Amino acid sequence: MVQIGYTMMTEQAGPRDLVDHLVGAERAGFDFSVVSDHYQPWLDTQGHAPYAWSVLGAAAQATTRIPLMTYVTCPTFRYHPAVVAQKAATMQLLSGGRFRLGLGSGENLNEHVVGAGWPSAHVRLEMLEEAVGVIRALLAGGRVSHHGAHFDVEDAVLWDLPDAPPPIGIAASGPRSCEIAGRYGDLLVAVEPDRDLVASFAANGGSGKPCVGQLPLCHDTDREAAVARAHDQFRWAVGGWEVNAELPGPAGFAAATRHTRPEDLTDTIPCGDDPEAVVEAVRAYADAGFTEVALVQIGGEHQRPFLDWAETRLLPALREL
Repeated sequence: MVQIGYTMMTEQAGPRDLVDHLVGAERAGFDFSVVSDHYQPWLDTQGHAPYAWSVLGAAAQATTRIPLMTYVTCPTFRYHPAVVAQKAATMQLLSGGRFRLGLGSGENLNEHVVGAGWPSAHVRLEMLEEAVGVIRALLAGGRVSHHGAHFDVEDAVLWDLPDAPPPIGIAASGPRSCEIAGRYGDLLVAVEPDRDLVASFAANGGSGKPCVGQLPLCHDTDREAAVARAHDQFRWAVGGWEVNAELPGPAGFAAATRHTRPEDLTDTIPCGDDPEAVVEAVRAYADAGFTEVALVQIGGEHQRPFLDWAETRLLPALREL
């Protein structure tokens, strides 16, 4: 059975609301949760971008059961990998072992703010691979010194370590990132139901490991309102990751999607209040080999009605997959 998760989307809600929404998601019966780690929203209309790690700390204290996960953190620009290792160890302790560390090569949207430039994709993946090695070494305990192509670590040690390190998920969208995910990751992270990604992950060492996807949806009893809100806040997603990783700010995403029509989104984003539309979209992930799917309800002010609907109608329907 596919596990169904809830997404705390930091681009569309403030920190207190995100934690409150997660408490509701735990109560509604979601199997796990993920949180985005952004410095800016994709579009101005989303309107938020609090610090995800503070939200996670608060969420760990406000909930008791639901697992937590970054989806995903870039450990190469805004954050040094040694600092990411410390944050992950602390979150595993605070959550009582409920944390998973999702990592990826990042987007220019969030990482350019530290002024380190934005190299080509193959360099970003080299950096990710090196960073994961540093993080794993520190989470294993002991002192670490590292002088690599991209990062230096001098006599670092994590003083507060959990009994078991958090599992590491690695985001993949192509052959090279699948190779890194299979070799270094405990799970695959992806945002499209692509069977080839799962197969490549398995071929590179990920066979039998969890594969976590993500599905945006826009629940509303008024389907036209749902379609309009999806277009207003989520049309950035039509560009695909080759585009989305490169643009530097919300204005760029607004310009790039100025000709996107509301109907251009409805093939990939279920809109309205028909559970079967979401079931079919999740089924595509299951058929591709994914074991978990995190749902994103579009619209920060529309979480409570969604959670009520999910508890009474959507989750029971998804349990039959």
